[in-house]
Amino acid sequence: MQESIQGTLAQIIQAWDAGDATAYARHFTPDAAYVIFAGAVSYGRDAIRRDHEPVLATFQKGSRMRMSITQIRYLDDDTAYVLTEGGVGKGKRIPLNKVQSFLFRRQPDGSWLCEAFQNTKKNRLMIWLAARGAKHQHESATVNATPDPGAAQVEGPGS
Repeated sequence: MQESIQGTLAQIIQAWDAGDATAYARHFTPDAAYVIFAGAVSYGRDAIRRDHEPVLATFQKGSRMRMSITQIRYLDDDTAYVLTEGGVGKGKRIPLNKVQSFLFRRQPDGSWLCEAFQNTKKNRLMIWLAARGAKHQHESATVNATPDPGAAQVEGPGS
């Protein structure tokens, strides 16, 4: 069964939307590491299923998952790093307020399973500060790279 990574991600979304922790966990390897945005870690498919059962049965019951793929980078023929933006919610508009990293491994049957997952909640203030810092660094580099006509010129031997 040859399957695409995009297909696997779509099945992960379908399982979440159905509130099915077993189907959700099926897309992770038996020894996967799953890190939620709060820092808690589930080790293995069984723990991922077990940890998601109460989540999907209580406060996330009826929620939907939204995901947008930012990057798929194949490390070799059978390993891929996938970066996504995503979110879950119950309203009409589900914000992409998290960044997720997946490490997928192709299985002997051609399917893709996730071996490692990291979910990070976006912090708007930190994103703004990082962008501002990057802009300032770029401006500083531009200013420093542009000769100042009024600045003293230092000449070395033989100039």
